[in-house]
Amino acid sequence: MTIVCEYEYLNKKGLPCKALFAFFVFFFATTALTGQSHAREIIDMFGRRFDAPACPKRVYGTSPPVTYVLYAIDPAMIAGLNSPLRASERRYLSNHMQELPVLGGWFGQGNTPNLEMILKVNPEVIITSKHNSVTDNRIDKTMKTMPMPVINVTLDTLSDYPDTLHYLGQVLGRRARAEGLVSYARRTLSEMAVLAASIPAQKRVLVYYAEGVDGLNTECDLSQHSELIGLVGGKNVHRCQAKTLYGMEKITFEQLMLYNPDVIVAQEKAFYDKIIKEKDPAWQNIKAVKEKRVYLIPRAPFNWFDRPPSFMRILGLKWLMNILYPKEYQIDIIKEAREFYRLFLGVEVSNEEMRQIVYP
Repeated sequence: MTIVCEYEYLNKKGLPCKALFAFFVFFFATTALTGQSHAREIIDMFGRRFDAPACPKRVYGTSPPVTYVLYAIDPAMIAGLNSPLRASERRYLSNHMQELPVLGGWFGQGNTPNLEMILKVNPEVIITSKHNSVTDNRIDKTMKTMPMPVINVTLDTLSDYPDTLHYLGQVLGRRARAEGLVSYARRTLSEMAVLAASIPAQKRVLVYYAEGVDGLNTECDLSQHSELIGLVGGKNVHRCQAKTLYGMEKITFEQLMLYNPDVIVAQEKAFYDKIIKEKDPAWQNIKAVKEKRVYLIPRAPFNWFDRPPSFMRILGLKWLMNILYPKEYQIDIIKEAREFYRLFLGVEVSNEEMRQIVYP
């Protein structure tokens, strides 16, 4: 038996572009016996058994990273947003996303889902991703009360994404679509790993990840928020053990001067403008500033580097590798980004528009 799942993207002009992919449903014998030709049994994260749709049309992700993965697989199945869309996001996302209710979720500091709204929307499946913490125990207790299957996936590091995309493609009946994304992700991670391993230790670029409007918040070298630096063979200058999962470690300017990084990647445009356009004198003696190697992280529609982490970091790997090692990794990032947006977001972006994203 073959079940066909349909999903819809919008092209750059806002016109629908439909695509059909076949998914050979597992548990054929079970569904044949029960007579449910469009359902199969799912055992959720709590061991509960459900007869779930083979191609669910309403799926809720409990955090932005999960919701973004669902969007890449099929935006039409998303049941609700975790937070209101920003203007910079709307330009690249489907009309369906822009009409969805805000259901909240577990992310950032203190955000929680609106359980009443979730029950009203009544998703057929809930997808969550969690860490081992006290907070997760509270999440488990809450999610266990939901009357629909709750499936946990792992998105702790970028290397988790290929397997999670593959798994969700099967569980949600979008296997063929997901496998195209999996192939790109695995190929990119493998390519970057080979290149990073080829960089001699003495030639590894010292990188400072600047967060906050003053640029004096950052992440420890082992933090999930800064993992792209290590994945491309860079060396995070702030070497420490993160105090919390949230991160945003505060440092002093004197400490930064001692670090004297080769490259600064900046999260906030206000900070970037202060040291590059306004030429704040305090920063001009830092090596990265003197050598004009300060870069503002692209963030449309989602951040390419961090906060919140998403599949866009797969493209971010290529962007960062090219920044740190332009001779070793020569790439037309505009062309590459356009192809990535076409594949993962289903949107056509012009050369000029992409330049505005990459070089804001």
